[in-house]
Amino acid sequence: MAPLLEHENQIFLDLFHEDGLVITARGLGIDRILQNFLKLYCDPGNLVLVLNTNTAEEEYLIDQLRSEGITQLPRIINNEVATGERYDVYTQGGVLFVTSRILVVDFLTDRIPANLITGILVYNAHKIIESCQEAFILRLYRQKNKQGFIKAFTDNPVAFHAGFCQVERVMRNLFVKKLYLWPRFHVSVNSFLDKHKPEVVELHVSMTPSMLAIQSSILDIMNACLKELKRFNPALEVEDLSLENAIGKAFDKTIRHYLDPLWHQLGAKTKSLVQDLKILRTMLQYLSQYDCVTFLNLLESMKASEKAFGQNSGWLFLDSSTSMFVHARARVFHVPDSKAIKKSKQSDPKEKQDGKKLVLESNPKWEALSEVLKEIEQENKNSEALGGPGRVLICASDDRTCSQLREYVAVGAEALLMRLYNKTFGRDEKAAEVWIKSRKAMKAKGNNKSMKTSIHKKTEGKAKQKKNNKKTELTLTQMIGKGEEDEMGKDGEEETYGEESMSQESSIEEPKYEDLQLNLPSDSYYGILKEPLTVIHPLQGCSDPYGLTRVLHEIEPRYVVLYDSEVSFVRQLEIYRASKQKPLRVYFLIYGGSTEEQRYLTSLRKEKEAFEKLIREKASMVIPEERDGRDETNLDLQRDVTSTSDSADTRKAGGQVQNNVQQTIIVDMREFRSELPSLIHRRGIDIEPVTLEVGDYILTPDICVERKSVSDLIGSLNNGRLYTQCVSMCRYYKKPILLIEFDPNKPFSLVSRNSIHQEISVNDITSKISLLTLHFPRLRILWCPSPHSTAELFEELKQNRPQPDSATAMAITANSESIPESEKYNPGPQDVLLKMPGVNAKNCRAIMNHVTNIAELTTLSLEKLTEILGNSTFAKQLHEFMHTSYTEAVSQGKAKR
Repeated sequence: MAPLLEHENQIFLDLFHEDGLVITARGLGIDRILQNFLKLYCDPGNLVLVLNTNTAEEEYLIDQLRSEGITQLPRIINNEVATGERYDVYTQGGVLFVTSRILVVDFLTDRIPANLITGILVYNAHKIIESCQEAFILRLYRQKNKQGFIKAFTDNPVAFHAGFCQVERVMRNLFVKKLYLWPRFHVSVNSFLDKHKPEVVELHVSMTPSMLAIQSSILDIMNACLKELKRFNPALEVEDLSLENAIGKAFDKTIRHYLDPLWHQLGAKTKSLVQDLKILRTMLQYLSQYDCVTFLNLLESMKASEKAFGQNSGWLFLDSSTSMFVHARARVFHVPDSKAIKKSKQSDPKEKQDGKKLVLESNPKWEALSEVLKEIEQENKNSEALGGPGRVLICASDDRTCSQLREYVAVGAEALLMRLYNKTFGRDEKAAEVWIKSRKAMKAKGNNKSMKTSIHKKTEGKAKQKKNNKKTELTLTQMIGKGEEDEMGKDGEEETYGEESMSQESSIEEPKYEDLQLNLPSDSYYGILKEPLTVIHPLQGCSDPYGLTRVLHEIEPRYVVLYDSEVSFVRQLEIYRASKQKPLRVYFLIYGGSTEEQRYLTSLRKEKEAFEKLIREKASMVIPEERDGRDETNLDLQRDVTSTSDSADTRKAGGQVQNNVQQTIIVDMREFRSELPSLIHRRGIDIEPVTLEVGDYILTPDICVERKSVSDLIGSLNNGRLYTQCVSMCRYYKKPILLIEFDPNKPFSLVSRNSIHQEISVNDITSKISLLTLHFPRLRILWCPSPHSTAELFEELKQNRPQPDSATAMAITANSESIPESEKYNPGPQDVLLKMPGVNAKNCRAIMNHVTNIAELTTLSLEKLTEILGNSTFAKQLHEFMHTSYTEAVSQGKAKR
């Protein structure tokens, strides 16, 4: 990795000298700052923990340190490291990536030497909310270690834009006092990057008239849907639900934020509008991203599904919708009027009989890409002064776009569109033949004229393009498949029908490509040429989030073509150019006046507004001196000990002090994925993490709780797992409890009001829960709207009750023999006994205390049964049932009738 740049060095030094939270703009290299901290602390004399990283981020950071020759590399502690080995790993020192669940358990069980920890580095700090595992870890760390540092990093300023005092709350959870803001418009960043900026060529591509008409129609429909949504839900009159935001990537998350809490109360019309907006946003993306055939296929399949499933999207009947379908079809084929069809049948017998003519409109950006690649090729011919031909990196939004671009560069637009048309709408040979002939006639004319383009270019020092038809080597231009480089026969217009058919056949199958082996994940790039190396890389969808960074440093391109733009990658290119000090030209392709351009500008504006808000908050923020938690005066480190022995609760019994016993709850290890243990600990209750086979939380020796989220509850009811868990709980504990915990951001309702049925149904959730309570009469169900209310409820349930024993709880298994005295009987024969006449829940235990099995029961006399049951009527019913044969019972029944 290259040394730190000027502004990066300043960020590093600020954070090194004083703990704090660093917020940088997207793409400004926050990972480079973290990497230098890791490099600094990779020493056995330190013990530094890294929180909130995923596997891909950990692997990338370790790879970067390995490439720098660091010998003491960071280690990863996950479930593959045995429990007994973890203390030894901690005491060996160095930098450790530890999963949050393991770290919480190790802090609670004192398996980690908290006093030896040098500090904690927190990545993606914008995710640190009060009830998350990382916040729990930091609180435990600060309670046990007052000297170590806490340094936090994030490059997502927009995450702090929503909510009230969000940044202050995050800093409170992180126990840091300093806030460091580094936007792109920071004086240091701006002045340094301007000195080393790459050469930029902006290509504002004009959309075709049909594309503009379709885009206008989609925007009209989206606007109508938003107005309808606000009309049906007056409470949604918010600035976020605007047309400008609706075309952005984060709109789905925004609308869920507003509608999720009341989703169960919304009508079918509102839900349909939300779904329609999602479909319309997908259509906008397809329009600018893919070819005409793929877009039309989306429209047609969507219309077919509407008919098939009987759905009724009102926007399909708008005039804008009709216009959209007309223009989308016109981009693919043209159907002339009836007179023209008759004339064409007489003049051209090869035309399809229904009069359909293929148009197959090419994507304007493809032509712009061709021009760019031609220009790069011309420059590479005269590149001896720069050390030979420069490598090319093309960046597109996703895998589908990259795949189409590679095929376009290889075989040309016509072959690609023909293959897609045949694949999507079936073989249409006659229409294809007419289309191929017309295209070749246009090419023949085009050979005598210089090609024209509708691209407006802003360029600095751009080399002039020259045509060169006498080429012997395989070049990029030849692979693009443009007209002037086609190797046609001497008499191009006199090719036979057979040759046309062959060209059509060859265009149906996808071309085969030469495999370029790079030191990169196979799903992160699409190779085109070896010399000069040309690679297409998707901006999103890679398994490796650092795929683009790896590609940049692996191939070190001289030319980067941004087929699609993304703010973070544009910044990444600036950092790359400044750190490498090598010539770099960036071609910026964008549809002028399109939603694509608006989306890019909106993302820039939102980031700028987020930083402006953060700057204002920082200026007015009041930070208490004890915020960093290095002394006991920080109230966030205090646990609410109202239920412990040392405090008097004035609300109960006139403020009497409770028994001198610390409250304890036994928690299953797997439950540390949830936020409930953190909230229980915050209330002053100690938690013992152990592995439980029966139950999730043991509150007292008698109370066992099985916690289920709503989704987990539905799954457990469907697969029968909950029944088995209830059987175990009822067998080993006197007071089994099923806790159904809801997400506080979701409705506190299991099903919507409209879906509640009068009768019991096999597939109905409420019916299944009703059957569960009928089958297990002792089972209690708790409904909690959030984890906070659950923690409060647990505290109340534990009051004035004995504490559970972890050894006893761990000993209880599905096949355990340590059964409570009340449950020492075999459940199978017990169920059979309860079904016999004269036996009920009250006298059942008396029988089981006197006999060992049902066979022994059958030998007892009527007098003995009367003595055991204490009721002659019940004893007679039971005795007759056991000693009357089937034939006697049948005959007695007939006699009575």
